[in-house]
Amino acid sequence: MKLIALILLILLLPLSILVAIALFISSPGAIIFSQERVGQHKIPFTIHKFRTMKNGKITFAGKVVRKLGLDEIPQFWNIVKGEMAFVGPRPLTQFDIDRLGWNTEKASNRWNVLPGITGPAQLTNICNADLSLSKDLTYVEQRSSSHDLKIVMRSALVPIIGKHTS
Repeated sequence: MKLIALILLILLLPLSILVAIALFISSPGAIIFSQERVGQHKIPFTIHKFRTMKNGKITFAGKVVRKLGLDEIPQFWNIVKGEMAFVGPRPLTQFDIDRLGWNTEKASNRWNVLPGITGPAQLTNICNADLSLSKDLTYVEQRSSSHDLKIVMRSALVPIIGKHTS
């Protein structure tokens, strides 16, 4: 997976440059947003994304970049570094883990796998902590290469067909 992520980073370099220029023109400042997240076995790491917000608001270019999922491209570097996978539970901040109440024994299996750029919980447009945790835990229990491929394919279609409602 690391090699695939590295190849994608290289192939997507021209697009990444265009995204960076658009984001900078739309909102001058840093192009990359970095933040500490909790990864596999609850080990902290720094996630990287294209910055799509300024002063708490999504910028014009940021809206387009997010809709197309292009803000996630820098996370391929996190995959190369072994901190993330293409598919897995969403990497959260410690603040979000505490806020969601996911410091429980019930939620502990969630951190047995690498966090992912995409995952089953990201494919639904329902914002519900219990549903998200359930989808993450089911993924951890039932993960397979074929399941991951289906999730990646569905994720690629989200900008076109939208997210599921369940």
